[in-house]
Amino acid sequence: MIKWILILFIIAAVASLLGMPRLAGTAAAGARILIGVVLVIFLLVMLGLLSVA
Repeated sequence: MIKWILILFIIAAVASLLGMPRLAGTAAAGARILIGVVLVIFLLVMLGLLSVA
């Protein structure tokens, strides 16, 4: 999932440099959502509510 976050941030940066604000905003929003999901999963694992086998 971290790989997808990095890919979306790179897409957002390139799209921003090329003057495509809609694509850059969409990619950045997708990356932000994935970061939130990763943080929630990380907190659940740290609190012991979710076990990773």
